[in-house]
Amino acid sequence: MRLDLTVLAITATVASLVGPTGIVAAASAQSCPDVEVLFARGTHEPPGVGPTGQAFVDALRGRIGDQTLAVYPVNYPAIDLWATGADGVRDAGARVLTLANACPDTDMVLGGYSQGAAVMGFVTSENVPDGVDPTTVPKPLDPDIAEHVAAVALFGLPNVRAMNFLGEPPVVIGPQYAGKTIQLCAPEDPVCSDGLNFAMHTPATYNGPMTEQAAEYVAARLVEAD
Repeated sequence: MRLDLTVLAITATVASLVGPTGIVAAASAQSCPDVEVLFARGTHEPPGVGPTGQAFVDALRGRIGDQTLAVYPVNYPAIDLWATGADGVRDAGARVLTLANACPDTDMVLGGYSQGAAVMGFVTSENVPDGVDPTTVPKPLDPDIAEHVAAVALFGLPNVRAMNFLGEPPVVIGPQYAGKTIQLCAPEDPVCSDGLNFAMHTPATYNGPMTEQAAEYVAARLVEAD
């Protein structure tokens, strides 16, 4: 009986990938991206990066040439109960650590809109905010982790007035990140400015010129990081 050579080749290939447990092993580890954007969406936006995050990612993708770009949507509730923002800080921080260890040459970009901007701001913080029980929140990142973060882009970051109103501590950007952070606030947006026009605090206000501005800034930082 003549055996089909194609069948033999396929059988041999499968046999080489199947381990002792019978599970097919990956041929190679997943390649690391050149750039990864970790973005936290705003309050009540559906899971994902949200409209502002998507506009920012799209704008950045068009500015980094042939570099590979991955996107990580921070996993947290993004609801009115701002105390759950700690879930976002925890998830984003864990992703930063995982990526720094598994893909040390990947340039990370941290970003967020509104509540998500506060989440990412806290990720960069050097210390646990005053008055907060350190056992209830994630431990601040080690200073050397900042070397893996090329830039931070925050849209509509709640200011001290807004955080006081919510009964939450103010966001303080860590010194290792301050020099590579861009903060964008729409004129008269009461969440991040002294204005009182609540209609300005919407993704429609931020998507466009401001996401383009942030992408331009981040792209320049990525060039410096290389």
